[in-house]
Amino acid sequence: MFGLMFSLRTSSAWPRCCLVSRLSSVLVPPPLSRIQAPRMASDSHWLSPADREQLLMDLRATGWVEVEERDAIFKELNFKTFNQAFGFMSRVALQAEKMNHHPEWFNVYNKVQITLTTHDCGGLSKRDIKMAKFIDKVALGV
Repeated sequence: MFGLMFSLRTSSAWPRCCLVSRLSSVLVPPPLSRIQAPRMASDSHWLSPADREQLLMDLRATGWVEVEERDAIFKELNFKTFNQAFGFMSRVALQAEKMNHHPEWFNVYNKVQITLTTHDCGGLSKRDIKMAKFIDKVALGV
């Protein structure tokens, strides 16, 4: 079993008061006023009914379906080989990191199932639409 062990050694060169001061600056978190909460991106809000219908109509044409139990969209993609499926997932993963918008997905051999929803707003947003369009573009190139 591996582990780390730390010990604190005081040297005669460091007076005790300075050591305590140095440790407290490391161990005490900054005041809450200095911590900035991440702001919700403007594209992570719910879609308006008009936007939703138009954007989903475009995605339905490429094979996306709405998930009945929740406000999400789903698509299943089939590739020739596992390598193609994994390559596709790698490209999508890189984009997901850039967008900070990660899909829910499942992969077995050459099949990839993807569900998109925005957890920040509890449903579909423009981020999901952008990700779905990117996924469709990548899938065409594989």
